[in-house]
Amino acid sequence: MKSHYRVVVIGGGVVGSSILYHLAKMGWSDVCLIERSVLTAGSSWHAAGGIHALNADPNIAALQAYTIDLLPKIEEESGQNIGLHMTGGLTMAGTPDRWEWLQSAYRVFQSIGIDDCRLVTPKEAGELNPIMSTEGLLGGMWADREGYIDTTGTVHAYAGAAKKNGAEVIEHNRVLELNQTLEGWEVVTEKGTISCEHVVNAGGLWAKQIGRMAGVELPVSPLKHHYLVSDTIPALEELDFEVPMTVDLEGFTYMRQDQKGLLLGIYEINHEHWAMDGAPWDYGMELFQEDTDRIEKELIMGFERYPCLQDVGVKTWVNGAFTFSPDGNPLVGPVPGKRGYWSACAVMAGFLQGGGVGKSLAEWMIHGEPEADVYGMDVARYGVFAENKQYIKETTGQFYTRRFVMTYPNEQLPAGRPLKMTPAHSEMTEAGCKWGASWDLEVPLYFAEKGFEETPSLKRSNAFDIVAKECKAVRNGVGLLDISGFSRFEVSGPNAESWLNRMFSTKLPKPGRARLAVMLGHDGRLKGDLTLFNWGGGTWWIMGSYYLRAWHMRWFTDHMEDGVTLRDLGEDTAGFSLAGPKSRAVIEKLTEGSIGNLAFMGCGAFDIGLIRAKVARMSVAGELGFEINCRMGDHIALRRALLQAGAEESIREYGFNALLSLRLEKSFGIWSAEFTQGYTPGMTAMDRWIDWEKEAFIGRDAAIAERDGKGPAQVQVTLEVDTGDADASGYEPIWNDGVQAGFVTSGGYGHTVGKSLAMALVNSDVAAEGSELSVHVVGVERKARVIPASPFDPEGKAMRG
Repeated sequence: MKSHYRVVVIGGGVVGSSILYHLAKMGWSDVCLIERSVLTAGSSWHAAGGIHALNADPNIAALQAYTIDLLPKIEEESGQNIGLHMTGGLTMAGTPDRWEWLQSAYRVFQSIGIDDCRLVTPKEAGELNPIMSTEGLLGGMWADREGYIDTTGTVHAYAGAAKKNGAEVIEHNRVLELNQTLEGWEVVTEKGTISCEHVVNAGGLWAKQIGRMAGVELPVSPLKHHYLVSDTIPALEELDFEVPMTVDLEGFTYMRQDQKGLLLGIYEINHEHWAMDGAPWDYGMELFQEDTDRIEKELIMGFERYPCLQDVGVKTWVNGAFTFSPDGNPLVGPVPGKRGYWSACAVMAGFLQGGGVGKSLAEWMIHGEPEADVYGMDVARYGVFAENKQYIKETTGQFYTRRFVMTYPNEQLPAGRPLKMTPAHSEMTEAGCKWGASWDLEVPLYFAEKGFEETPSLKRSNAFDIVAKECKAVRNGVGLLDISGFSRFEVSGPNAESWLNRMFSTKLPKPGRARLAVMLGHDGRLKGDLTLFNWGGGTWWIMGSYYLRAWHMRWFTDHMEDGVTLRDLGEDTAGFSLAGPKSRAVIEKLTEGSIGNLAFMGCGAFDIGLIRAKVARMSVAGELGFEINCRMGDHIALRRALLQAGAEESIREYGFNALLSLRLEKSFGIWSAEFTQGYTPGMTAMDRWIDWEKEAFIGRDAAIAERDGKGPAQVQVTLEVDTGDADASGYEPIWNDGVQAGFVTSGGYGHTVGKSLAMALVNSDVAAEGSELSVHVVGVERKARVIPASPFDPEGKAMRG
């Protein structure tokens, strides 16, 4: 062990060893892995080792596919047998809703490039897996790239290949302290102290303690998980092939062959947390006593699905702990506020995602950005609110329990809610508001009669008509929307303008004006579709998506310079917007200033009744509108004043479900759908906002290269879709004469234009207006055509009026 390394990876499981391998393979050979016991001691040694490429998030699916491709390569590089068995896999559905979902999911997988799966009948499934009972099953999906590996062999293969590339593995050496220094980190271990530039927390069951050593409270918790391995099954001895990996969604079980027996794993409804403050340091190769009473219901269903289990004994019970995050995805990346400290934990599916996590983290360290859009597993997708122990317990437990439970896109899950509520929450609830959650904040979805309950559905729900009425109110009169669910950052200081010029590719607005602002990464891909406000007097605001607060703040602070003061106003500022042709009449009743003559995209400070507010003339709904920002404590009074002033104009409160419809009618994109860090300005038409005369901004060279190149392969378009009782929502495949030509980024029903609409990324050769295409919506192929952008008010007269 040396006294200095460039990177110290803490944790000798599959994730830590993969990170070590990728760093060394990419040229950073001055790296070491420190393990308190031996490699695999923790969760890795007892994991079931299943692998598959399917994932609803296309970026995570791509990383899983990368992992599968990598496994035979590390076996060859290391010379270590990893026991790879590519058996193929089945996912089975036993209810009409689930079968409908599976058919829809199959099409989504097609759209994200997974082309080795197909739908199968129960009869076909029974032939593929002859030991499975098909009773009660309606259908399934087969995937070629499924199987399992030897978990211990795989960890040693990663580590062995890393060592061949110059990395060092140090076992039996627990980390005792982490101290941040000017140059990086000081890692105090049982065998001595190491200095390094970067430290990686790949601690698995011990990630909580390793986080706390650096003053970081990670939202992770271990939960217990059962599987059993049966004695030899005669029916398997008679087969000349291995049965495929099989998931029984209604039975909460997964199954794979284990020699001539079966491994049956259970995601039980009655979950159990363990060691929420981190596993004991002397824990490692132990297991818990099986708790058959707790898993009795799922166990019975598993034995009914695989009747051969009823005739043999159980050879081995495994009841071990795995670490989960609130949404079940990994927590990966640079930890905000802790330069040089990296998270690589809560990788619940470590052998499936470990290769992709290692690749992405190594790229992030070495090049500043990972190749893939990894926001779905970025540690910065959570904020301080997620450090709360009860929040962690509720959300991780909910994810575990619902691992195989059907979740609908319009379903609002209860764990960790309600947490943060705006002051007017109670009054809005009394007015019929139905709430969703954005990050930690309750946000309005729509307003309904008392007693109304929305039915979870893959298709249009029973709230469809309610949303239609809210859209009509905005288009024909005036609507009131709580916009507290936007992020707001205040920028000031003598160098604020020069810093903003560097951070944004867009021309900065003049005092009293606002402007859509495009932020790029160093590679020229998008980092934000934000709005810049120049309030005058050297004070600026950046406004964006509320749930990206920590993610954007990390980017801002990582690129901060002297003479700039940055404040996150998310805990202090709230607001409402007025939208619709009668919005000016409402707001003019509350002010004596010139607010009614405020120019489109103008902004300033105004007295709105008794409230001093920052007001901007804009509207995401594409109507005449005003966004009114106030102190959090003025929220109730502002709402009351606006409702009273709008009474004669029949003002109506509305929610974000209606705003989704209204913005689709204007072809206004949103982050996480039309705009992501995986897309470029040219693909998304955001290049029209770039100030090409600027001498320097982050991502400029890459953006110019795209501008001066052959053009993007895919571009954003608006589609009109012929649908019946369902609308596209995202990632549905788009076809041109049977050949895939793109995918939907978001969709819904345009209540004003009376059409089902979708925004999509399609191949440039079919992007022309009038192109006839088709799209699968909830598994059914529907005709679609490219239409001009902004099907409602294409000239923008309403919002400029």
